[in-house]
Amino acid sequence: MKLHLDNPASRNLVTGYGAGYVAINHRRHETSLILLPDRIVESWGTGGFDALAESDFEALRALEPEILLLGTGNRQRFPAPHLLRPLIEARIGCEVMDLPAACRTFNILMAEGRRVAAALLIEANPS
Repeated sequence: MKLHLDNPASRNLVTGYGAGYVAINHRRHETSLILLPDRIVESWGTGGFDALAESDFEALRALEPEILLLGTGNRQRFPAPHLLRPLIEARIGCEVMDLPAACRTFNILMAEGRRVAAALLIEANPS
């Protein structure tokens, strides 16, 4: 059985992902970003997972999502607890997963009408 997700024209939908990219509404992105149902914030987490700082999470808090999905690239990696302080103080739920899982989960939560944000760390395509 094939399932198809309805996508209102004004909503962002992850339509593909792979090594070194994520496609949103069929537009390919090759750098890390924040994905919201109604907009894309480019140039987030540009230094990759190891360079994440508390200020990166303060930027996420300012977007006021109900839940944040942190897609940590090709594999699941957990940030240091002190980095999550801005989210915890704002009572924003945070789920950490690899990039493919974050993309799939974003589509589901977005379709449910949730205020979801996905911070997606897109790792360079290995040669």
